[in-house]
Amino acid sequence: MNIKYEFLAVRKFINYLLTLAIVRGIIIRVIIMEKRQLQTDKKAGLTLSDLMLTAVLLAAGAVLKFAVGNIINFGMKPNFIIAMYCIIILLIRPKISGAAIIGILAGAVCQFFPGTPYVNLVSELIGAVVMCLLIGLPFNFKNKFLDGFLKVPVNVFITTLFSGFSFLGLMWLLYFARGAKDTPPAALGVFLGIILGTATINAVIVSVLYPTLKKVLKK
Repeated sequence: MNIKYEFLAVRKFINYLLTLAIVRGIIIRVIIMEKRQLQTDKKAGLTLSDLMLTAVLLAAGAVLKFAVGNIINFGMKPNFIIAMYCIIILLIRPKISGAAIIGILAGAVCQFFPGTPYVNLVSELIGAVVMCLLIGLPFNFKNKFLDGFLKVPVNVFITTLFSGFSFLGLMWLLYFARGAKDTPPAALGVFLGIILGTATINAVIVSVLYPTLKKVLKK
């Protein structure tokens, strides 16, 4: 009898361990699935917090654009909204579709400024997508110091060039399409100076603000 009871006890204990193992496996599986779902949801699109951050930084860029634009205006104003959406993309790391939305929103903000054509909707879309692609490239400087201090400003500089030159190119196309050849726009050299100057300033702005915002927002 004792042997029988001991056998039953061992059998129950084994069944108990097997049940615990099965439950544990199910729990782990559920946790993994939930984590995957959260990651999928996070990558699926922009969240409410992402949109709020986008709105705040684009508004800051608009203020800077307005302040400097009143001083420098040769038919094409410096656009510091580019610096802000570069920071946004660096912070939230969106997909290309999310970056495109950010670019379109940035272009829409530009429409609040007098004399700004709808070309910004296209140029900022291009700029935002370029920035998203650049930060996704597996490119690193061999020197860690250079990688930490140059990668971000170089990406921002290139993004601003893409945005600025696409803006300039589209303006020229629209200008000649309307047949307004009698009144040529401002000199190309002035436009190039504004684009290169804006690209340099944007690189500095992002280099200063991005590390601080990243630390504050814990991104």
